[in-house]
Amino acid sequence: MSGWVDRILKEFTADLSRLWIAADPDDVLLDERVLSGLRERGFELLPYDDSVAFRAEYEERYRTAWDHDQDAPSKALVLHLRGSSSGDLPWDYLSQARQVSVSLANLFPKLSYSVVRQVGPDQHEALFDAHAKHASQAMGESSTKEFILTHIYKISPHLIARPEDLWRELLRLHYRDAALPAVLAEHVAGVLSEIAALKPLPLRQLFESKPALLRTVQDAWYRYLSSHGVTGTRIGEPSPAELQLRVEIPFEHPDVRVWIDSMFLDGLLHPLSVQGMPTSIPEWAKVGVVQDPLALRTLVAEGIKAIQQALPDTESSYRDWINTARKFGEVLGRYHGLDATRAEGLKASMAELQRATDEQLIAWSSKHYADLPSLPIVKGPVMVHHIPRYLARQRTEGSGRVALLVFDGLAIDQWVLVRECLGRRAPNYGFDESACFAWMPTLTSVSRQAIFSGLKPREFTETIETTASESAHWSRFWQDQGLKPNEIFYRKGLKRNDQLEELESSIGSAIKVAGIVVDTVDEIVHGAVLGKRGIATQIEHWCDSGFVDRLFALLLAKGFDVYLTADHGNVEAIGQGRPKQGVAAEMRGERVRTYRNEAIAAESEAACPGSHRINVAGLPVNYQALFAGGRGAFMLQGEHAVVHGGVSVEELMVPFVRIIHEKKNER
Repeated sequence: MSGWVDRILKEFTADLSRLWIAADPDDVLLDERVLSGLRERGFELLPYDDSVAFRAEYEERYRTAWDHDQDAPSKALVLHLRGSSSGDLPWDYLSQARQVSVSLANLFPKLSYSVVRQVGPDQHEALFDAHAKHASQAMGESSTKEFILTHIYKISPHLIARPEDLWRELLRLHYRDAALPAVLAEHVAGVLSEIAALKPLPLRQLFESKPALLRTVQDAWYRYLSSHGVTGTRIGEPSPAELQLRVEIPFEHPDVRVWIDSMFLDGLLHPLSVQGMPTSIPEWAKVGVVQDPLALRTLVAEGIKAIQQALPDTESSYRDWINTARKFGEVLGRYHGLDATRAEGLKASMAELQRATDEQLIAWSSKHYADLPSLPIVKGPVMVHHIPRYLARQRTEGSGRVALLVFDGLAIDQWVLVRECLGRRAPNYGFDESACFAWMPTLTSVSRQAIFSGLKPREFTETIETTASESAHWSRFWQDQGLKPNEIFYRKGLKRNDQLEELESSIGSAIKVAGIVVDTVDEIVHGAVLGKRGIATQIEHWCDSGFVDRLFALLLAKGFDVYLTADHGNVEAIGQGRPKQGVAAEMRGERVRTYRNEAIAAESEAACPGSHRINVAGLPVNYQALFAGGRGAFMLQGEHAVVHGGVSVEELMVPFVRIIHEKKNER
């Protein structure tokens, strides 16, 4: 265990008290490694976001057991308070609990607290080590900024003097998914704005925003190819004339092109599809050009190899899995775009990649999935039930109207198909892309209901097997945020162009938040007979109907900030036989079966070789899930189908995307 985690955990010894109150204004305890360490010591952390919900869970699951000298779900419970004072808590908590306080001010006493609190939790461990080794005296704001830039981000803005220096550092940072916090981006921009060649650039935005950097580089790449006489179809990105930021990047400099090469292989940048290859184009630049199906096959093959070589392990961060899922989606989306002959040649290597990622994800989830529900949402939702709280936060920071589109059943690789289709049909859209975790089991009634309620499944036990209460959940959440019922909109069953006019009339000026379920993909999946390759073709035809871009345009025109996600994805699976249980299972899905009785669940697991159970914290106590093994399914032996419910990258990791309308340059 690291020194950072040890320093925090030394405050907690389970034998000292059953109930703890932790005042944590900086969310220090919501670091996934800290949460894992607390769990290993016998603690469960429960956020005190809703006093009523906390009271109900505390009384039902902990206090009753302790009062009767019985085992509770954990040895000790931590009431997590996102503030520095516990004085407003109920007297019975204060009288029973042991109180601790943790803050970044105490953990980094020699650094400026106002700067440190803006650094992401993923950097705290490295900063703690650097603070111990190199911080010899108390520092002010400016010195703290320079200290963090030097020791954590490995950047010295005073040594950046030329465009190639700037782009090397920008590409290195964003390839590592290490965008600078706003306070540091502003500091670097202030230093670099003194350099004439760099002053015209939107420096703060480029250091602070990965999506802005990628859109800028993508635009510059296509113009670079055009200067070599290469033209063609842009894959999944706006055309140059539509983008606001147009800059020149020294792609041919060795320090720059090494990062460009990796970004194309990982799917962060999208290649140009061309007919014919001019001899003037440098050999190294061909990684960003797809000349023919053979070139696309090579890109897929290299992508498979790159992911296999860098698969996260059981000690990896959830961020590693989000990044891996996005790369996996890009490669799988491209794979389904190959013709049948070339795809067949990569079938074995793709199957091996899927097997390896599934096994690693299951092993990782068994150890860390329980910590995900409590993680902070500052940079984006980690799990789908975080999405409403994230959107509420965006509204408080200036977003007026917010629309959430839930594309039921849309796997992360199928989002790639949608995005690329939109790139051809409506090139004025940009996308801030990320991903998050669905709830296990990846069933609509579990995961989609979590999206619209903002709750963990344990908190909607009575409705966990139906979606009928989604509208009520959605309305309750937003009324708790201060909205009136007539300002909240929910609609499901949207799928066709002829429904858009009615939708437009329904979301008048009074509506502040809209939740919309688009279930076309789920219908395509459940009717699929040609596997995911056939689904890919059907999704493209659906996008070509204009429904998706018209839906985006409608909402954006009405002033909504538009976000897209999914409740779960889907996989191709092979039947391993149906358990002979009659009505013992509450839900009999192809990839998962759920039980209300522990003994029957254990008996079913023994009767189904290869199946497995994962203890999913956050599910109701009497809700047991049995998952089919590998890419198997509880269907007739040897039967093939595209299904969901299980634990795989394609089912568990879903897209979370903000849709942006890029305005034309007025130059």
